[in-house]
Amino acid sequence: MGVGTAWSDAPYPVLVADRGGDVVETNEAARSLLLDPTEEGVAAAGLPHWLAEAHHRLTTTGTPSDAVSGAVAGRTFAAHPSPTEGGDVVWWLVENTDLRLAEQALHSERERAALLSEISGALLSSLNVDRCTEVTARMAADHLADAAVIVAPSRGRRHALTYAQVGGDVTQVMVPIDAGSVPGLAEALRGFPPVPTRWIDPDDLPGWVVPPGFDRPIGSVIVTPLPGHGMPAGVLILLRSSTHRAFTDGEEVFARLFAARAGAALSAARLYAEQASITATLLRELLPPRLERVHGVEYAGAYRASQDHERVGGDFYDVHPGARPADETFVILGDVAGKGLEAAVLTGKIRSVLHALLPLSGDHQQVLGLLNGALLNSHHTRFATLVLASVRRHSEEVRLRLTSAGHLPPLIVRGDGRVEEAATSGTLVGALPDIQLRGVDVVLAPGETCLLYTDGITEARGGPLGDQLYGEARLREALRECARMPAEAVVERVQMLAAQWLESDRHDDMATLAITNPVGGHDTTRTGNGLESRPPHREEL
Repeated sequence: MGVGTAWSDAPYPVLVADRGGDVVETNEAARSLLLDPTEEGVAAAGLPHWLAEAHHRLTTTGTPSDAVSGAVAGRTFAAHPSPTEGGDVVWWLVENTDLRLAEQALHSERERAALLSEISGALLSSLNVDRCTEVTARMAADHLADAAVIVAPSRGRRHALTYAQVGGDVTQVMVPIDAGSVPGLAEALRGFPPVPTRWIDPDDLPGWVVPPGFDRPIGSVIVTPLPGHGMPAGVLILLRSSTHRAFTDGEEVFARLFAARAGAALSAARLYAEQASITATLLRELLPPRLERVHGVEYAGAYRASQDHERVGGDFYDVHPGARPADETFVILGDVAGKGLEAAVLTGKIRSVLHALLPLSGDHQQVLGLLNGALLNSHHTRFATLVLASVRRHSEEVRLRLTSAGHLPPLIVRGDGRVEEAATSGTLVGALPDIQLRGVDVVLAPGETCLLYTDGITEARGGPLGDQLYGEARLREALRECARMPAEAVVERVQMLAAQWLESDRHDDMATLAITNPVGGHDTTRTGNGLESRPPHREEL
């Protein structure tokens, strides 16, 4: 059976092979394709190897009847069989080179997209700068090159260099470098676009660029910036040894995409580290102080913010010891309107103003008047309630002068379990031009305590139905059992009972401060700075 005129003019290569696999006829397109019998992939009989195998299966088993694909002369074809009545097979070769190239490009892009997704997940999983830098260097070496170097922004005249290579450890050093010794590095550190890879001669690279232990000659180099938020996060240098092919244009573009993801992650980690450092610094100033025994008087405080994830809020307390045992200790407990960080900011301001007014602490009226004026003249619109206490030991007694500025009156726990309310009252600060105050003097015998607290304790909502306030009655009942207890035990019990009463996580800030004349009186040992330690109780030994 001949190809004939119709087949000879077909736009596709057409081959006719007999049962033995010999080509018995071809058209012009097929002859042009198979002109060189030495072409790799073409059998001696004229059929490409992949087509000869398909032809053998078809003539011996009757399968396959579908098209098969393979390459001829660097081009790919889909071969469609048409068996004839005489046993020959007509093979129509339809070129699909462009389709295969498109499929390969699509597959490559999908792999790169999957890799970028994996890279983003790995980089964003940590907000630790060192860890993020290490992951960046490791993934760059594993997926993009034979070795990678990350040059961090300068710290003075030195740069942190992070090295990684396939199969090796990630190492980091801090060294002075000459950024101008690598083409494009100085510009990349300032955020300018990368220079083309072809501009960089690997033989001219300084020694610090090559990772320790990487003894293969460098054949190709990519230098690309790591873009950050507002400023570059550093520079990524990729190295490929001369035993491998040089970086292609596509790999260079992909390296920039990788660098963009890595730079964003590194920048986020550095921003987080800066914010965490700032937050920690501010918290040190806003957190309540640790209280101890001062001049023979026990002080203990406890604070719980309105949200468990917060550490500061609108409640606060401070204890400012006098320089000498005969001097008064100035105690403050307050409650700023509101919750969270905004209230904490005003809390910090109030504490700073009161600290500045310590020389006047003997006159509560003057201190609160000056604080009221300072708040009225500030941009804050919040107000605050406070209670002040001036504390001094006198022989076996502890004498207190208490002044409330719109705050809940302190409660006095007597040695026999009676609970009394200190008869002090006044106007809150930060709301009215003039404030009215009434102070009171209180004497604590050994074993007696004065408790200062905020309304977060009495307004804790819970109970059987979840809508009852803890209330002052329950607080008084709890304090009756605290007679002759240490100050720390008193505040722990009050905070514990209020927390147990809560029905939900929604509550106000809670602060308590206990001033206790210890049962042992003022038998204490000076430890410096006005703080004292007491001999341990028997149960503590």
